[in-house]
Amino acid sequence: MKVIVTSGGLFHSLELARQLEKRGCLGRLITGYPGRKVREAGLPPGKIVSLPLGQFLYRGWRTLPSPVRGLADPVFRAAELFDRQASRRLPGGDLLVGWSSFSLRTLREAKRRGMKTVLERGSSHILLQREILTEEYERLGLRGVLPHPALVEKELREYAETDYIEVPSSFARESFIRQGVSGEKIIQGFRGVDLDQFRQIPRDDSVFRVIFAGKVSIRKGVQYLLRAFKELALPRSELLLIGAVADEIRPILRRYAGIFRSLGSRPRAELYRHFSRGNVFVLPSIEEGLAVVQLQAMACGLPVICSSHTGGTDIIEEEKEGFIIPIRDVEALKERLLRLYRDPELGREMGERAKQKVRRGFSWDDYGDRMIGEYRRILGESGR
Repeated sequence: MKVIVTSGGLFHSLELARQLEKRGCLGRLITGYPGRKVREAGLPPGKIVSLPLGQFLYRGWRTLPSPVRGLADPVFRAAELFDRQASRRLPGGDLLVGWSSFSLRTLREAKRRGMKTVLERGSSHILLQREILTEEYERLGLRGVLPHPALVEKELREYAETDYIEVPSSFARESFIRQGVSGEKIIQGFRGVDLDQFRQIPRDDSVFRVIFAGKVSIRKGVQYLLRAFKELALPRSELLLIGAVADEIRPILRRYAGIFRSLGSRPRAELYRHFSRGNVFVLPSIEEGLAVVQLQAMACGLPVICSSHTGGTDIIEEEKEGFIIPIRDVEALKERLLRLYRDPELGREMGERAKQKVRRGFSWDDYGDRMIGEYRRILGESGR
């Protein structure tokens, strides 16, 4: 079995490629990232095709004045450029795994060559994603960033033309089924976590610390976490936000100035230190597929409070490793935070169960085993 992986962004494509290479199944990785960065992941240079022009143009586009950026969608343009280049560099193989938005031409070329195709979609169905984000921006009276109509149309064609769609959670799977996609076409594959990198270390204080990590944005539901933490006003507590801050949420952050500490974007290699100083990890996203940061926090011994739209229902059992709450439910979030604040032992027990659960089934090797099994099933192989 030879699998070709194409991804205009980084996502978890390197982890997938490493797992395939470890099992002798990687044909080629076609990536939008510079070759040097990808080679640092330990993949054979002869199996890497780097096409970074789209990423370079996208990053340059973001530095232009807003009126100029508004003339065309840089995400769609970068995705189109990569897709066009990748389709021309596609080698022979048995199976193509391509990321959504970046793969329509490449999918068509693979099918022309008789290959089976899997489309990786890391979030919910793009129509549901657009619907939820539109509703949220209207609720908040903000003008936010929505998927460009051309990008939406391209993804819908990708969904229709690929043989299979791989999604990371039950929430994402159900979003496709509600849009009329057959359940037989959908593969559900959980992500993994680097258990050497994410580990728990002793903490050095007794502050009740609530941790959020990820893009500080409307989509991640940070606005609800800020409100909950402010209304609780817990003595000797801290809300720590880790991640780049989206422009759209800055007006909201200014309203809550003084109740949180923001570290900005931090290297992945140091996240375990911050997680280990927390009491609970909170992810109140209004929409996403499966946030791997939840697994990372669990590996560091943190219980998790997450919304039902984070993929957390597949990895967290209620009141065992954490709590699942409805999206936008500030009162439910406050109740769970207060419970952990008043009962530190409960938090420690949940965190220990979370750590053990991740170690039993959510390493990247576990992910590789699951995906190789699915690919062999698609190709009708029995293990060769």
